[in-house]
Amino acid sequence: MPKTPTFTSKDVIRILERSGFKLIRTKGSHKIYRNEESKRITIVPFHRKDLPKGTLLEILKQAGIDRNEIRSL
Repeated sequence: MPKTPTFTSKDVIRILERSGFKLIRTKGSHKIYRNEESKRITIVPFHRKDLPKGTLLEILKQAGIDRNEIRSL
């Protein structure tokens, strides 16, 4: 299995928006996205640094996106 690449919050938000997620609100330094089709909600911490691997994988899990799928998005 290939290594999980590092992403910033902007990269993750771009992936979510391409997957049909839309920003519904912001609370502090976190942005909350929702997909109308699947009714899934995911929260993205918006910081300048790269997201930790575990946080990235949890965001993808909440969004229902396979980690092998992110290369195509």
